[in-house]
Amino acid sequence: MSEECCGPDESKTIRPKPAAPVLDGDACCGPKLPPVFAKSQEEEGEHATRPPSWRDPALLPSAFSGTALVIGYLLESSGVEIPALVLQWVALLFGAYTFVPSTVRRLIRGRVGVGLLMTIAAIGAVALGHVGEAAALAFLFSLAEALEDRAMDRAKEGLRALLSLIPDIARISRLHGEETIPVAELRELDILIIGAGERVATDGIVVDGTSSIDTSAVTGESISVAVRPGDAVPAGAINGSGTLRIEATADGRDNSLTQIVALVEQAHARKGERARLADRIARPLVPTVLIVAALVVVFGFIVGDPTTWIERALVVLVAASPCALAIAVPVTVISAIGSASKYGVVIKSGQAFEQLGTIRTVALDKTGTLTRNEPQVVEVASYGYAEHEVLDFAAALEVSSTHPLAAAIVAAAPNAKPGQDVAEEAGHGITGVVDGRRIRVGNTRWLDPGAHREAAAQLAERGMTVVVVEVDGQLAGLIGIRDELRAESAETIRMMRDMGITPIMLTGDNERTARALAAEAGIQDVRAEQLPADKAGAIGALAAASPTAMVGDGINDAPALATATVGIAMGVKGSAAAIESADVAFTGHDLRFIPQALAHARRGRRIMTWNIGLALAIIIVLFPLALFGVLGLAGVVLVHELAEVLVILNGIRAARRPTGARPQALSPTATPTPVDTPENTLAK
Repeated sequence: MSEECCGPDESKTIRPKPAAPVLDGDACCGPKLPPVFAKSQEEEGEHATRPPSWRDPALLPSAFSGTALVIGYLLESSGVEIPALVLQWVALLFGAYTFVPSTVRRLIRGRVGVGLLMTIAAIGAVALGHVGEAAALAFLFSLAEALEDRAMDRAKEGLRALLSLIPDIARISRLHGEETIPVAELRELDILIIGAGERVATDGIVVDGTSSIDTSAVTGESISVAVRPGDAVPAGAINGSGTLRIEATADGRDNSLTQIVALVEQAHARKGERARLADRIARPLVPTVLIVAALVVVFGFIVGDPTTWIERALVVLVAASPCALAIAVPVTVISAIGSASKYGVVIKSGQAFEQLGTIRTVALDKTGTLTRNEPQVVEVASYGYAEHEVLDFAAALEVSSTHPLAAAIVAAAPNAKPGQDVAEEAGHGITGVVDGRRIRVGNTRWLDPGAHREAAAQLAERGMTVVVVEVDGQLAGLIGIRDELRAESAETIRMMRDMGITPIMLTGDNERTARALAAEAGIQDVRAEQLPADKAGAIGALAAASPTAMVGDGINDAPALATATVGIAMGVKGSAAAIESADVAFTGHDLRFIPQALAHARRGRRIMTWNIGLALAIIIVLFPLALFGVLGLAGVVLVHELAEVLVILNGIRAARRPTGARPQALSPTATPTPVDTPENTLAK
């Protein structure tokens, strides 16, 4: 149990990329431990895994307290008074040891919390001669607090395990040969040597070698990815059979893996609406309960029965303590966000997590989100020339262009010789001379297809961007280039519809191409030819009508991502501006994890609501029962602490991934199953 619900200092800005992640803290007030890399790898490893409950030192005081209490009660029932009293005192001292010292320290600093209520109740019970009841209170409170700590540790285990994916040392290439150094000393531009089966110590780009890498422990995807020079490799990935030389693009202390953990830890401090609601209720409740208890004592003196009413005041202190309320939301948020990070969905705040559970509309960018962002020539219509000649003419000019469509044309005709006198007409096309012929290559707005206008329209209606090739003023052919949909796009849209979520396409592409690809994906509402400001305006209107998420990856998506109820950035190939503007960073490749994240957040939101309701119900029911003497101190303590344990266990359930939205294999006949290695268990 948190001793107090201080809440975050919302006047301070939480930066998106802290120097290093933190991994611990008060369940209510947020994380407060020093950076992970302030510790040695050995020290971090010692704390990375919870010991079994029967070996957990944190549970020993409660175990001793409970054992002494049970034996004491048995001796008391047998008429052995003195040994029974001694054991009850032993139980009281062991139980009080876990919360009284910290309560006193906080009280000296002028802070009050749940522990103060329990301390006053225990002291009062002893003063009234009820040592056994005071011992029961101390035992149950200390046990609930120890179980809460274990729950929080369990929720954070995935984050610690993510950091454990970074090896202790790395081999790097120097002018004088190979050298082995600690990973913390790795710097950007160092050349790492990654042998077969070794882990990548930090983010980098392959500069030599070909292999395949397993990123399942980082992104949750079980299929290995082939890599070659020029491909990006994330920290924590496992190399396959080949040897790779990788140029580091991040320091060993600050890479994608440590940033994921840092972002998740920020979420513990930045609380959502329900967390703030719990804090707003719990913070004034402690002094209010103290005042009510004091009034009950005064009433006892007025009616002439102070002993009875002092005892009831002590019971009221325990009955109205907001223990369960203080922990109702944080343990749920930490469990759920930590779980989401294991399959490539990094939720940056508790507020974003709660809002993610309210989403009813999802707007998706087309290029790079629904599509692969890898344009390819899919059809060539030639008029008076062979198809390969049309491609050669276009490639001869486009080889000098940086336009994405140019790369697709050059890839389709790799042997074309560069043209001469090449000049680019911005927004239109390109001109030049090839083998003495004047060539123009451009869009249909610049070069009119003439009698073949209908053929160009048919290509556009099939989702292609049409490039016109003209030779010496005459139409030579039409090239249809298409950025194919991701294999899982249609299934992702279907999963969203099954959840009652309305998908919308927002794109800057032309209307015909956008509608063709949208129909193939199963999207009915299409907003095409949108500038960045248009996207932001459309998202603003949608969000005003219902909670709306925006999924995008480019710089032009950044305003829309910031405007949406929840912005989801495609982090693998996404721009820094998009990731910075988003509330959720999606680090994987499989779009189907997005509806899974939405289902995960909905479930977590339901659990939070149930926890808050239960915590309030316990206080509302127990308060009058305590005030009118229906329940004594032992009964109230038992009910209260059992309810808190129930809240904790319910909150931990939020770590489970929802089965209803879990992605299946793209092939209808096979489902990829990750190998059950210790690393891959993180991805489950």
